[in-house]
Amino acid sequence: MSEVDRELIAACFERIAARGWHRFSVAEAARDAGIALDRARALGCRARFLLAFGRMADAAALEGANEEGTPRDRLFDLLMRRIDALQAHRAGVIALLKAVPFDPAAALLLGTASLSSMGWMLAAAGIDASGPLGQVRRKGLLAVWLWTVRAWQRDESGDLSATMAALDQALVRAEQAARWLQGRRDEPVVDDVAPAEEPEAGA
Repeated sequence: MSEVDRELIAACFERIAARGWHRFSVAEAARDAGIALDRARALGCRARFLLAFGRMADAAALEGANEEGTPRDRLFDLLMRRIDALQAHRAGVIALLKAVPFDPAAALLLGTASLSSMGWMLAAAGIDASGPLGQVRRKGLLAVWLWTVRAWQRDESGDLSATMAALDQALVRAEQAARWLQGRRDEPVVDDVAPAEEPEAGA
């Protein structure tokens, strides 16, 4: 992703924070940032913008990913790196997430893209995300992610301690459920289990 793309994504989130998701356009954000429209055309619609930001968040998580520790430790590091990408545009991301339940197309797009992202997180943690069991694992990790994002939205602390605690708790529950479902107590695996409440859609 080029520096112009990063600048445009930042400008988009500033615009969303100021005007709201339903009054947002990539072209207006580009004008705000002084970016020529021919350069902004690659993110020329809101759907492309959402997908580009998802890819940027994935790259932030995967770059220099920790290869030590247990799979759960590695997933914790990966998902917190992804949270850091959201934190960099906090006001705009929160405004987007509040609007998503009222935009079915955006909600579907984010859900599908996030499920794909969870496959990359599992692979980076050394957990097989292929086949039917891999699909279950992706869905389980997506539930963990959405729970964490919900905690992050409420977390006003400077060190995101509440977010980290929520993520750790969700991963522990998922790990325990995976062992119980498979009747094994050896290698930790994230499986299809959601925390106690139904989380909101996440980025």
